Amino acid sequence: MNITVIGCSGTFPGPDSPCSSYLFEQDGFRLLVDAGNGSTGLLQREVSLLDIDAVAISHLHGDHYLDLVTYTYARRYHPAGDPGLLPVHGPSGTADHLAGAFGSARIGNLLDEVYTFETLKDGGDSEIGPFRVETLRVNHPVETYAMRITAGGHTVAYSADTGVCDAVVQIARDSEIFFCESSYHDGDDNPPDIHLTGSEAGRAAESAGARRLVLTHLVPWGDPMRSVGEASSTYSGPIETAFTGAKFEL
Repeated sequence: MNITVIGCSGTFPGPDSPCSSYLFEQDGFRLLVDAGNGSTGLLQREVSLLDIDAVAISHLHGDHYLDLVTYTYARRYHPAGDPGLLPVHGPSGTADHLAGAFGSARIGNLLDEVYTFETLKDGGDSEIGPFRVETLRVNHPVETYAMRITAGGHTVAYSADTGVCDAVVQIARDSEIFFCESSYHDGDDNPPDIHLTGSEAGRAAESAGARRLVLTHLVPWGDPMRSVGEASSTYSGPIETAFTGAKFEL
């Protein structure tokens, strides 16, 4: 399994990264996990626009799905011709939210020419190409799914956006790599039940027995090294921060 970080900025694009998007590859199959705003541009550094085989969207906040708007045009009108319908696995209402982002109900016909939509569920278990994708709903204001992605005998976990909850520990249990959001810093006046601090991300990874922690969804005005320091106070394994173009091979 190979993973490339396309984007990892939290909430809005930073100067060096678009918002959340991760490319998973196994046996020639390419699964894009999240398509946050700005990610379509840097995706083209890694693969052709038509080389994505499926998409999984964790939740319907713009920094995780909004580049499906631009990607609709890229696939529908590419001069290479029709690449076929692209499966999009997402929360309930993904197609309606995407149509709403276009600002026109008439866009539905265009979406039908580009995507098929499958609904993720709490406790779901989906086969997407060679990937097994298990989903659990986590602690975020909208319907949001953390993902446990397995292929080729390897397992990677992705927290999506979440506050503290048991589900995020469960999804990361014994994972080889745990991509965990770390949007907040300890000691700040953070609203509850939305995002994690570095120490909370570390505590989740430690409780899960994750072998490697990659902090992601770092808000541009934050301090990545402070996040690492906070995580190291609660997690005993190796810690790093995600960055655009980072590659992981299992």
